[in-house]
Amino acid sequence: MWTAAGFEDVAEAFERNFTERGELGAAFAAYHQGRLVIDLWGGTANPETGRAWDGDTIHLMFSGTKGLTSACVLLLVQRGQLSLDDPLSRYWPEFGAEGKDRVTIAEVLSHQARLPWVDAGYADLLDHDVMAAHLAAQAPASDPRAGFMYHAVTWGWLLDELVRRVDGRTVRQFFADEFAVPLGLEVWIGLPEELHWRAATMVAPEGVLVDGPWTELNRPNPLWVPGSEKIWNSDEYRSAGLAAVGGYATARGMARFYASLLGEVDGVRVLEPETVELGRRELRRGVEPTWGSPMAYGAGFELQTGDGPADAFGHPGAGGSRHGAWPSRETAYSYLMNEVRVGPDERSLSLLGALSRGSRATDR
Repeated sequence: MWTAAGFEDVAEAFERNFTERGELGAAFAAYHQGRLVIDLWGGTANPETGRAWDGDTIHLMFSGTKGLTSACVLLLVQRGQLSLDDPLSRYWPEFGAEGKDRVTIAEVLSHQARLPWVDAGYADLLDHDVMAAHLAAQAPASDPRAGFMYHAVTWGWLLDELVRRVDGRTVRQFFADEFAVPLGLEVWIGLPEELHWRAATMVAPEGVLVDGPWTELNRPNPLWVPGSEKIWNSDEYRSAGLAAVGGYATARGMARFYASLLGEVDGVRVLEPETVELGRRELRRGVEPTWGSPMAYGAGFELQTGDGPADAFGHPGAGGSRHGAWPSRETAYSYLMNEVRVGPDERSLSLLGALSRGSRATDR
């Protein structure tokens, strides 16, 4: 484990998460000015076997994956292969059915496509071709609130199909070839079978996976209902490569990914500064009706709506993980944990608060 001078408060906050906040297993990493300054881990990766969380433990990120897929789309923009203002149907003609011919790529990225659920259901959750075909044939939701409703899972099928139509590769392969290999990232969209043994076991305490606002405005999220842990921890899910919610990483790997969006990491940079700025350009800000909370989006990246650096961007994951960057602080970070929680989470808030203090102090 590693903590650079000036960031000692982060290590103390990480320890308090275990002693005071009941953390089960977790990792936290951060880059500052292009170098790794924090690399922490601890606790239990698998409570059934007692396997400890170590520096090689890999974790499911859920919607933290959206930041990876967004970068793939932005790289296609950088190469002149598409524009965010293009209708999705330009590249995927079947998607234009039922009046969707004018839905733009920017609207899909920013959760404005009016397809927050799949009318046909989620029986084929792990079959991309089936789910993409359902969405192509589906009419946009008529409820006006769906115009800015979080597309938790459908977002991935829509954008994965876009990348396949434009480039020929799946998002899984595109990210591996264009980002993970050049940058040396311990990050995958869909975990290779030979690495499954390194994955942490996800745990949901009693009462966390309950019916909530999803049943009022949205169709139930198939990954956030009682019993979903069986799906999360299955080999089939780990291998599937869902572009919205199927990413795996070490915290060190995700922090390095976001550091690469701020500048060169060991001499390598994939997205140019102007491309990252395009990705951070605000496309929509408002109150998301499923939860009744403020949300703001650029091209797939979630933007700052609360406390913290105003230029922050990234994407959290369900249950508490947090991944992102603060350009003005030249700081990138990732927090991963295997016990999911809902609501304000002091585990990540305490870590990011300490990281903020450290990054300000070292810049003086």
